Amino acid sequence: MTIHYLNGKDSGLFKPLTISNGNITLEHRVVHAPLTRNRGEPLNPISTPDQPNRIWIPGDAVVEYYSQRATKGGLMISEGIPPSLESNGMPGVPGLFNSEQAAGWKRVVDAVHAKGGIIFCQLWHAGRATIPQMTGSPAVCPSASVWDSPTECYSHPPVGSTQPVPYANHPPIEMTVGHIKQTIDDYCIAAKTAMDIGFDGVEIHCGNGYLPEQFLSSNINKRQDAYGGTSEKRCQFVFELMEQVAKTIGEHNLAIRLSPFGMFNQARGEQRVETWTHLCEGLKKTLPSLSYVSFIEPRYEQIFGAEEKDKFLESWGLLDVTLDRFRHIFGSTPFFSAGGWDDQNSWGVVESGKYDGLLYGRYFTSNPDLVHRLKEKLPMAPYDRTRFYGPFEDRNFHYTDYPTVDQN
Repeated sequence: MTIHYLNGKDSGLFKPLTISNGNITLEHRVVHAPLTRNRGEPLNPISTPDQPNRIWIPGDAVVEYYSQRATKGGLMISEGIPPSLESNGMPGVPGLFNSEQAAGWKRVVDAVHAKGGIIFCQLWHAGRATIPQMTGSPAVCPSASVWDSPTECYSHPPVGSTQPVPYANHPPIEMTVGHIKQTIDDYCIAAKTAMDIGFDGVEIHCGNGYLPEQFLSSNINKRQDAYGGTSEKRCQFVFELMEQVAKTIGEHNLAIRLSPFGMFNQARGEQRVETWTHLCEGLKKTLPSLSYVSFIEPRYEQIFGAEEKDKFLESWGLLDVTLDRFRHIFGSTPFFSAGGWDDQNSWGVVESGKYDGLLYGRYFTSNPDLVHRLKEKLPMAPYDRTRFYGPFEDRNFHYTDYPTVDQN
């Protein structure tokens, strides 16, 4: 028997959903995914190899971008926002660790709220996925794990250079316990600032091979103390981080993003099911009132196609793996999925009970009115992959200049 699901405005995507333990009601379930776009303005416009700019703030273009995509009762998750200078992984990314940045993000929040939208601040620590020329300090990691490819390079040449820099040329330092505690404090301070300037909540980025997932990954985390050595101990950093941020801003204002089967930034850890099952069971037990949880689909990958990713999953005995076990663990906690959703495959997912909401990324870049297009079953404008990641001299081209259907 063929099941025909309703689409467009009649779809479950356009039914209300409560998050934040009932404190926020979304009018629809089309969620703006966290998207690094590198469109911040430099705090120091004169950047030289001796004194490179390392701090960016959200300017007019960033305010306009979020405002264009905000909808009444719609949830937006910000791009990854570094809570410290040390944590920033890319140039052009506005952080949240000084007053100028806070003022810039407040303008973004106010613009989203003016459209009736809801916005969470995603906090992001690159860990070892950066270089000293970017941060002015050594890259940090659970262990001093050298990048296992001698040729894989950092995304942007340093200021004054045109040559890419191999990660392996700048091995990270192992974080001391004191450094770990300070890093958690950095997250807490940024989270409090986010709430103070009006963000509706905070999402901790614990995926994509960045610092929290570096702790979770057995090929990166070689520690033999309370933070490593077993799949349970490798979860300890994330447990402490989430618990401390929850104490700072309130559990119901906090969310998490996870990619249990991702391989980005050389996250090649084993014991995937065991590690993330322990992590999710612990989070549900200690923080039962999280606002929502957000997962990346097992077959979605930034660096591999589906066929190549399936080969990795098959080698782990996980070819048929789904997010179902994590959905079951989190129970009534709103459960979001990201990774390849579009105007063709989104229908019937919410109705099936599989997920409570879907995150859209790439198509949100080129369709400021994405929610309207899905609702009215209108075609999507194609995105321009070459303009995903700046910095660019012209910040607005293929960032804020995509027309809506009405403008066309």
